[in-house]
Amino acid sequence: MEFIGLLILAGLVLIYIRQMKTGKNVKQISTVDLKKQLGDRTKQFIDVRTPAEYKGRHIKEFRNIPLNTLHRNLDKISKDKEIIVICQSGMRSAKACKILSSSGFSVTNVRGGMGAWT
Repeated sequence: MEFIGLLILAGLVLIYIRQMKTGKNVKQISTVDLKKQLGDRTKQFIDVRTPAEYKGRHIKEFRNIPLNTLHRNLDKISKDKEIIVICQSGMRSAKACKILSSSGFSVTNVRGGMGAWT
């Protein structure tokens, strides 16, 4: 019985790790590195939090495209510019990066998200 519990726990840990991974072609940056890139017009900045979260607090360079609407808004995002993606903690932006990367976009995820932004 104890062995089965360990197997279940190991399976859950693997699922969690897979959810957290952003994908092969996705770079990760810190919020410190993000601050250095905010003025770069060769990049586009996307915040995938909900409109309410975005309205409450956001970085002005970021455009709000909530994660649940990302698939239907891909045509509004340029493939000619790198995309820097942020959310609250880094989990939704990691999912967004997977979607964008698999759709042919060059993406970077902000580690720690707005929770790490000061």
